[in-house]
Amino acid sequence: MTDLLYSEEEEALRAAVRDLLSDHCDAPGVIARTESGTPHDLAAWKALADGMGLAGLLVPEDRGGQGATHREAAVVLEELGRAVAPVPYLTSAVVATEALLACDAEGGLLAELASGRRIGALAVALNVAPGGAYKVVRHEDGALHGELTGIADAAVAGVLLVPADDGGLYAVDADAVTVTPQSSLDLTRPVATVTLDGAPGRLLGDAEPAVRRALRAGAGLLASEQLGLAEWTLTETVRYLKERKQFNRPVGGFQALKHRLAQLWLEVVNLRAAARNAADALSTGEDVDVAVAVAQAYAAPVAVHAAEEALQLHAGIGMTWEHPVHLYLKRAKADSIAYGTAGAHREALAETIDLSAP
Repeated sequence: MTDLLYSEEEEALRAAVRDLLSDHCDAPGVIARTESGTPHDLAAWKALADGMGLAGLLVPEDRGGQGATHREAAVVLEELGRAVAPVPYLTSAVVATEALLACDAEGGLLAELASGRRIGALAVALNVAPGGAYKVVRHEDGALHGELTGIADAAVAGVLLVPADDGGLYAVDADAVTVTPQSSLDLTRPVATVTLDGAPGRLLGDAEPAVRRALRAGAGLLASEQLGLAEWTLTETVRYLKERKQFNRPVGGFQALKHRLAQLWLEVVNLRAAARNAADALSTGEDVDVAVAVAQAYAAPVAVHAAEEALQLHAGIGMTWEHPVHLYLKRAKADSIAYGTAGAHREALAETIDLSAP
């Protein structure tokens, strides 16, 4: 029987990450950043990656990483979700790193990503589900040509991992491509269009297995980010309703609101179980497809519901730009289509366990 409870080491990691984020990613700072031309907090990223070595959690020690597991990475993502931290952790330290791990030959680039010296981005649109169809570029005479849209965190990536029409995955330096920001609902994880006009690329390996592995890990660990987000919105809403008074009594004392919060608490507890199960399955390699599909089928609706309840139950103040709840709602909505929608994961689950649709 697998123990999904957090170990002492995981709780210590959580405390350290939360302390760091409280210094770097306070809500007013994140909101101010979204209004600037540079939404990513590279100082926080440097502290996480360089200072704490968290960018290399999934990379074996003999390849320049920390040799930890997806369970530890999940704890980090829970805290990043709680802070809606604008750092490329999921895209670089999980998705791009997993793609490189699938290409055994590449050592130097993997070590650079593991140390945080470079940020990597898989050049596959953020909405593509594991096993889903993705756009490729044309490979001709050793150069890459084409345009890819919806690439998360491409603006800060130093290297892009680009799938081409010859079936290969290529490493392309960001200097060799044109990155154009797209309008993004989630201002803390912006997407961009990447244009390749004869860009040189270095072949890493086969794209299909690398992309599938990367997106599967991204989807599975995204559930932990959604858990952190849902936990923050629930905790803050409960705290606010205890303080806010109406008719000379705390608003949280009204029965109807108690019921809404109790329902939300149940959903968040269930989400924690699903997210932990996905992280554990990724770390052990057992029943991964089922665990990831279950987690993502459940996570998106819960995270969105939690953020919507927070917005409504904070009433007038929740509608202001100064209150951070809008950041959480936008991240929850964007996450609900990232690495496949809940519906796509339900379909994948039905196929995996041979359950025919009604």
